[in-house]
Amino acid sequence: MTEQSTTHFGYKTVDADEKVGMVAGVFDSVAAKYDVMNDLMSFGVHRIWKQLTIDQSGVRPGQHVLDLAGGTGDLAIKLSRRVGPTGSVVLSDINASMLSVGRDRLMNKGIVGNVSYSQANAECLPFADNSFHCVTMAFGLRNVTDKDKALASIFRVLKPGGRLLVLEFSKPVLPLLSKAYDAYSFTALPLMGKLVAGDADSYRYLAESIRMHPDQQALKTMMNAVGFENTSYQNFTGGVVALHKGFKL
Repeated sequence: MTEQSTTHFGYKTVDADEKVGMVAGVFDSVAAKYDVMNDLMSFGVHRIWKQLTIDQSGVRPGQHVLDLAGGTGDLAIKLSRRVGPTGSVVLSDINASMLSVGRDRLMNKGIVGNVSYSQANAECLPFADNSFHCVTMAFGLRNVTDKDKALASIFRVLKPGGRLLVLEFSKPVLPLLSKAYDAYSFTALPLMGKLVAGDADSYRYLAESIRMHPDQQALKTMMNAVGFENTSYQNFTGGVVALHKGFKL
């Protein structure tokens, strides 16, 4: 696996070692309004996508789960209830601002016993081999500089028999939907970002980052390449979002 010298930041080509800081700037800016914007941007449907992901996680009481790019804790809240007091959830995010919002949110909900927090880069996870029964990652992989390294790192920390679930924006499968989605993404999203979060540029980047992310089949192939087996994907909302699954056998 070769090191990347350049990568994409939205539609821009940038030095690979600069992207982490640039993405951090985006999420530092939007962290406080992230949940409100998610509801507005998706008309609340992101909650359904996330619940469908949890439903397919196979997580049981007593298991250990890593929620990567866990942000404000939507998945971690649900996962903590699934693993119960004998299990554990690590809520991890590379961005300190997002992780802080997530920690405060979970503590305000009284979730303190089975959740811990880790600021970590998905490309070089600071966990032992074979640590987790399940790894989830919702709307975070597209922001990673080297996705192949991240997938390999996730594979390493999964236990044999464990599964990865990646919920991410993808490629709409209906031409008319694709055109409408493009129009919405590049006009409404930056406008909402400006009005609600005071930041149009960050939401323009988010729209661009979705277009630069590998499509459904390409991501499936990437997962296979690092060792995942029985990989599959399921389109939600006509392919606007896809849930990818893979197993470490």
